[in-house]
Amino acid sequence: MIERILGFSLHHRYMIALVTAAIAAFGFYSLKNLPIDAVPDITNNQVQINTSAPALSPLEVEKQVTFPVETALAGIPGLESTRSISRNGFSQVTAIFRDDVDIYFARQQVGERLSESKETLPAGAEPGMGAISTGLGEIYMWTVRYTNPKGKDAPMKNGEPGWQSDGSYLTPEGQKLKSEVELASYLRTVQDWIIRPQLKGVLGVAGVDAIGGYVQQYHVQPIRKNWWH
Repeated sequence: MIERILGFSLHHRYMIALVTAAIAAFGFYSLKNLPIDAVPDITNNQVQINTSAPALSPLEVEKQVTFPVETALAGIPGLESTRSISRNGFSQVTAIFRDDVDIYFARQQVGERLSESKETLPAGAEPGMGAISTGLGEIYMWTVRYTNPKGKDAPMKNGEPGWQSDGSYLTPEGQKLKSEVELASYLRTVQDWIIRPQLKGVLGVAGVDAIGGYVQQYHVQPIRKNWWH
């Protein structure tokens, strides 16, 4: 057998050389385009469901949110197991699928089950799926701060955006921030409405999470009057 292979190779040496060169070129091309990660993501195929219920204790979250969500996910094709965390006002359920299950199919099935289970959840509890990413997919963390905190060594021009002589901060929108809560709230607003939308447009970014600060809210409270007035 070996003699036949050697004889064929010697008799067709130009063809063998050409095939060898083609294989070598393909190998070099594949090596050049091979995605290499210093820390490969070995996390299993999973979908996370996060639910916020601020008024509930961990035991109430477990009974009224976590358990109904886990029950709703039961029976999805390719689902291997679920695990959960119940904390004060927060529930996280992780659905683990087989490796051969397409992640978009899994998310579609989870979304359909969640829409059906909303009626069994407490008022105000809105479950939502996390980004198509895992803990090993976190690539960058940053902090939003003011330049010259509390106006120290900052050039001050009253009436212009920036630190004012009375210790307040004037935003480019004309809002004057005085208290620590207002200052922290504005940083969160910058993160949510300026930084996050720009980063989510970057190719390959699955999601951008924010921690800390105060989320600005607007409450509309109508004045109740007697109908006969």
